[in-house]
Amino acid sequence: MKVLVSPETLEEARAAFEGGADIIDVKNVEEGSLGANYPWVIREIVEGIGAGAVFSASIGDLGHEPGNAALAALGAVVSGARYVKAGLYGVRSIAEGVDVMTAVQRACKERDGGVTVVAAGYADWPRFGGIDPAATVEVAAVARCDVVMLDTAIKDGRTLFDALDAAQLRAFVDAGHRAGLAVALAGSIRFDDIARVAATGADIVGVRGGVCAANDRSARIDLARVRRFTQRCRDFARVA
Repeated sequence: MKVLVSPETLEEARAAFEGGADIIDVKNVEEGSLGANYPWVIREIVEGIGAGAVFSASIGDLGHEPGNAALAALGAVVSGARYVKAGLYGVRSIAEGVDVMTAVQRACKERDGGVTVVAAGYADWPRFGGIDPAATVEVAAVARCDVVMLDTAIKDGRTLFDALDAAQLRAFVDAGHRAGLAVALAGSIRFDDIARVAATGADIVGVRGGVCAANDRSARIDLARVRRFTQRCRDFARVA
């Protein structure tokens, strides 16, 4: 199970990298769960950390605007991202989701076929009228993405496990794997949740708040907390 940590700045990215994160996922928490950061910030982080790191970029909690999504995806790749995460927040059907993710996939792969495309849905989808986890898997598969992800859109203290139970999360992971996708889970995940995430069979766990001071995603990422979190995930990998 790889660990994806989401910094906003070069200083935070260094803490994530030195703490053992497998994927450095640049985002902007002021613009939502998968808020997009600026191209120059992504470039600064890529250049500042250098070789040996794998970089990702979130491109927003998107609506049904495939053109905007495609341009954002291309900007992320040009800026140095090797993973591009697109949130299907404003999508209201499988067809709309496929429109968006097909555009993102094409923009990424035409520029660099080695880029990993992530379609991200939301475990708390009933709270805002989004598409459900099963639909998210279908969107990712039809659009030929590489990874399907579940996060939480509304950051009010409720977690992934408040939105879905263990059986539902395992069903999501299994469905993603049957579709040939890697599967990522995120959503206010903390240290004590790692065992439950590992039990689902997920390939990637995403975290920000859980490695910030006081579990506050608006605070700064803490190196010691990253090390503790990644070590715990490594421990489960060795047992498996």
